[in-house]
Amino acid sequence: MRIMAFDYGTKRIGIAVTDPMQLIATSLTTVHPEEIWEFLADYLQKEEVETFVVGKPLQMDGTASQSAQHIVGFIRKLRKIYPGIPIVEIDERFTSKMASSVIAQSGMRKHKRQEKGLVDAVSATIILQTYMDSKAF
Repeated sequence: MRIMAFDYGTKRIGIAVTDPMQLIATSLTTVHPEEIWEFLADYLQKEEVETFVVGKPLQMDGTASQSAQHIVGFIRKLRKIYPGIPIVEIDERFTSKMASSVIAQSGMRKHKRQEKGLVDAVSATIILQTYMDSKAF
């Protein structure tokens, strides 16, 4: 079974998944928040997901950021629609900066590097990898 991670934003949600053996985190896609429920319904018909991991936006002092209210609503709806899939929240404070850095160092063409959805998808991958690393110990 796979683990799926979300980097939730009001314009785009970055999504990453593991392979079925949960060894590798891979960027899957980005979707508009209005399309997430249809996307999940389609994806979960084809693939089994054991856990959802959601990036939790915190401020430097550890308190919830302004965008945290959107995450709360997203998690509430995830729980309601998929009650059998546990949800884990992961601190995502530095994921966008890390994602931008990884993309800049990737050797991708400048045009491709500037796609905003790419940062969200890579951020979701970093959130997922952080979760996987925390489980390894």
